[in-house]
Amino acid sequence: MKTDQRIDENLVNAYRAGDKKALAMLVKRWHKLFCDKAYWIIKDKDAAKDIAQDSWTIIINKIGRLNDPKQFKYWAYRIVCNKSTDWLRLQAKTQKNNIRDNFEIKSEEQQYSENEHLKLSLLKAINELPKNQKLVVKLFYTESYSLKQISEILNISVGTAKSRLFHAREKLKITLKKIDYEKYNKN
Repeated sequence: MKTDQRIDENLVNAYRAGDKKALAMLVKRWHKLFCDKAYWIIKDKDAAKDIAQDSWTIIINKIGRLNDPKQFKYWAYRIVCNKSTDWLRLQAKTQKNNIRDNFEIKSEEQQYSENEHLKLSLLKAINELPKNQKLVVKLFYTESYSLKQISEILNISVGTAKSRLFHAREKLKITLKKIDYEKYNKN
């Protein structure tokens, strides 16, 4: 154990002194173990290799700050572990966002299809009204005519226009309640 620490200490000191071969030897000693450690944490072989590589970048940039070169193993493992947990957090966040986005899309599609279904049902119900009621409904709701204007257009009294509109609404309410009842009994 102490021999390993001395080897690491000598390699770290040699690298700090400018020996590039010392870094190559550190990488040879530790890279596979870093990959294994990352894989043990994240369970993704390709990502574990990337994490080990990213960890080496940090190790190389910060090795000058390592206070005790004998502790290289623990210091470097901590970097690998931190990078691995960062990766897991990012994956969890991405997955959570994907689930949320997927849910929002489905909700919008479901809402859209329910609205479309309701519109189609309403149009069908309007078309099934008696001709005189259908005409009053269309003039009142789609053309935005007032009851007085409708009475003048159809040459009927305002009271008759009101009565036809009232009866049409009642029939449409019944139809829409049936649609609503069927929808909730399906689920």
